[in-house]
Amino acid sequence: MARERFLGAEPPDESDELKVVEETLRPTRLKDVIGQRAVIERLRISVDAAQKRNEPLQHLLLDGPPGLGKTTLASVIPKELGVDLVIASGPTLKAPKDALPYLTNLTERSVLFIDEIHRIPAQVEEFIYPAMEDFRVDIVIGQGLGARTVNMPLKRFTLIGATTRSGALTAPLRDRFVIREHLDYYADDELVRILAVNARKLNLPIGEEAMMELARRSRGTPRIANSHLYWIRNYAISRGDGTATLDMVREALAMQEVDGMGLDRQDRRYLETLIRVFSGGPAGVEALAATMNVPSDTLADEVEPYLLRRELIVRTPRGRQATPAGFEHIGALGKRPQGRLFGA
Repeated sequence: MARERFLGAEPPDESDELKVVEETLRPTRLKDVIGQRAVIERLRISVDAAQKRNEPLQHLLLDGPPGLGKTTLASVIPKELGVDLVIASGPTLKAPKDALPYLTNLTERSVLFIDEIHRIPAQVEEFIYPAMEDFRVDIVIGQGLGARTVNMPLKRFTLIGATTRSGALTAPLRDRFVIREHLDYYADDELVRILAVNARKLNLPIGEEAMMELARRSRGTPRIANSHLYWIRNYAISRGDGTATLDMVREALAMQEVDGMGLDRQDRRYLETLIRVFSGGPAGVEALAATMNVPSDTLADEVEPYLLRRELIVRTPRGRQATPAGFEHIGALGKRPQGRLFGA
């Protein structure tokens, strides 16, 4: 067997094992961002043009599945522009008065980042329209016939919105974002590059084969890869000499019940329930949720997307159905039902 080449620092000594690593794993500049090459190149051009015009970056909407780097990009862009960053969360902006302090405290050309922007209510959405278009807010003073509207000017700023559900945004809000970028899942080789950089930050020696194994089990998502990397570091220190070999990675992920395809215990339980109880389907998500004693929205939002992406299940008009790959993954090929869906 070929000898593994290790990246990162030398194996830590006993004193290093006691250190607590607090360094963030997020990149700080666009040049340090790995993956999403087309998106990064377009953003680089937009940022460069804004700097040369000495104007705020145009409003930017980032959408895509969780864990792909929307918040990372939102924090990197202000550093590239050399401006301040203000962070807000969509669910906390329940009324216009909640959004007002964020808007009025902005500095010239600064960035306001609203995470989960699809969750802001309609009245807040309408309140920020003039802020996005004309850099002003309309404040109503008084009540009834004596009420009057005061226009308050704002500093020129950039609004960056992040969402995992772009379809939940209203068309008027979505159209006010001049720049819209979609983040997609990462290839395994891109995750390996991310893991190599972060392993150095964590002072974790890790082999190339081990990183590829970890990448294959991370669902194309850097957040999951980094979470596994933290766990593997702890496992390697506790059960070994602090070096993450291929066998060590496999043992650590097996303890977390993450299999070779990246499925966790909940994912496999879903597949097993669909096949064992419902004979592979079709079955409605409510029936599956009741059988598993899990909320249906948890299955629809957290479990099913990856199973669908790996083609282990399909959604049909009659409900969810396991594919041949789904049967094979849990070792139940002999129970595979026959039918047109499976090419019989």
